[in-house]
Amino acid sequence: MDRGRTVGGRVGILLKIFTFVCVVFGVALIVATWFFFMRPLTLDSWFSRFALGAAGLEHKQGQGPDGRLSWFEGGTGDTTLVLLHGEGEQAGNWARVTMPLVERYRVVIPDLVGHGQSDPAEGPIGIDQVLAGVEAVMEVSCRDRPVVLVGNSLGARVAFLIALQRPSQVERIVALNGGPLRLADPQVNLFPSNREEAQMTMEGLMGPGAKAIPDTVLDDLVRRAQTGPAARLKEAAEEMDPLFLDDRLDEVQIPVDLIWGSADQLYPVEYAQRLKEGLPAARLTTLPDCGHVPQRECPVIMVEALLQVLDKDPPEAPAGP
Repeated sequence: MDRGRTVGGRVGILLKIFTFVCVVFGVALIVATWFFFMRPLTLDSWFSRFALGAAGLEHKQGQGPDGRLSWFEGGTGDTTLVLLHGEGEQAGNWARVTMPLVERYRVVIPDLVGHGQSDPAEGPIGIDQVLAGVEAVMEVSCRDRPVVLVGNSLGARVAFLIALQRPSQVERIVALNGGPLRLADPQVNLFPSNREEAQMTMEGLMGPGAKAIPDTVLDDLVRRAQTGPAARLKEAAEEMDPLFLDDRLDEVQIPVDLIWGSADQLYPVEYAQRLKEGLPAARLTTLPDCGHVPQRECPVIMVEALLQVLDKDPPEAPAGP
């Protein structure tokens, strides 16, 4: 009888464990389904950050002028690549090109201030705050190391401004579909208010040949456009004006490589040509049929182009008369 009670007790425990596992799995499935349909961009961010870890980068946190700073770092090499994402994005935006980079370089990828897991979580975000955050990460992770700043969109503009402040530390700039010149007449609405406008926004960023975006993603884009980091940057837009370099490009004495998705209608190739003509030492590499965010849209050809320009000698200023 005692043996029967023991067996019955074990069966009861196993049933409780099985029931608990089923409940946990069911809750997890419900949560995952909700995020898949209601917050697909958040889900994508989680997966992309996980991919950074899978590529060998360590997630780190520290204190900056506005609170917590978050970044990833890893890889080996004498030169450090600091990868700067665009507005509204986060460090995982670089996940698709990280693996081949960490094999040859040390890589540091910050969440820009007010993005990802970097504070502040609320309120306007000024460009001066973004610059201070990147510099704080560099003080911790890149002290006394030469760096190459690789920036996309807003990150490209930040790269130029950081280079002006740290000319002795920054070896080169690589700008992807972004820079420090004003967009006089933007052809893409970055703040859509409905699905139709969001689809047009994506076509403008990715090119007219872009595939249709699922409605769930478009809805999430609309939500983020109203409340996310890009909207918070817009609140402080007036403070950004003094930090454009339209009449000061000649001050950027550091060599610059421009890698450009040619299908981008927000920062078209003409914008890249203006940069090339105004910078003392710059060259342009275009990526056909690629849009505003090459590291996500066409990661294979983008990382090939990046490694090729880094393997070459930096561009030089043309000889004088």
